[in-house]
Amino acid sequence: MVALNRLHKLTDYINPKRVLKYLLVWCEKGSATIMVDENQFYLTQHQVLTITSGQVHFFKDISGLIYVLEFSLDFICKDDNDIELIFHNGLFCHFGMNEIITVNPPGNFKALLTNIANELLVKPYQYFISIRSYIQLLLVEMNRVKINKGDKIWKPDALFLRFLEEVRNNFSANYSVAQISFKLHTTEYGLNELSKIHTNKTAQNVIYSLIISEAKRMLIYQNLPIKEIAFQLGFNDPFYFSNFFKKHTDFSPKDYRKRFAI
Repeated sequence: MVALNRLHKLTDYINPKRVLKYLLVWCEKGSATIMVDENQFYLTQHQVLTITSGQVHFFKDISGLIYVLEFSLDFICKDDNDIELIFHNGLFCHFGMNEIITVNPPGNFKALLTNIANELLVKPYQYFISIRSYIQLLLVEMNRVKINKGDKIWKPDALFLRFLEEVRNNFSANYSVAQISFKLHTTEYGLNELSKIHTNKTAQNVIYSLIISEAKRMLIYQNLPIKEIAFQLGFNDPFYFSNFFKKHTDFSPKDYRKRFAI
């Protein structure tokens, strides 16, 4: 549900891992080099990196003091307002757009992490409730930094976010837009309108984008035959999957794996 790890050196984060949790990586002092999917990020003092649930990540280098806060969606989100806060201003994006935010001044951010650490250590009465509130305040701090530097306010719709989660959690089922609409108690038209507002894409093309992102992770980090990757992503025909992947990336799955394999 929730965990906070304090890293002084490379530990279990040295190996690529994929968890269905949202991560905030905070550099209190020193620096860290982090791989997220196929992209490398360099984090320095008082910077925080967002990692979205499902992304593969690992540390290549750590110097100083690094905190990794992990929390699941069901822990932090109790209603639509909560889920909208998680993705407010694109803090956690499902399309591989990770962000480094410099928190200045860092006092409030550091204090909130300290409070979370103390709650997890002592476990006083109703400590999960207080931790949840502290995480929400961390997200507010990050949003304020973004707005203060001139970013436009972007408020997502909770229904669209549930759509993204439904797709990502059920790749092998190969749900159609109609099936997902039914599961979410809405219409195809409604999902398409939301998708266009949020991404300028149809709902079907949003699904395609999520499939491509997942295919890239699997090709880079999993030593599976391409036909097995195709099957896990809902394709019955590996040849069709290869053509689909090349159409969206300009690489065949085999060539992409060779170029980006870690």
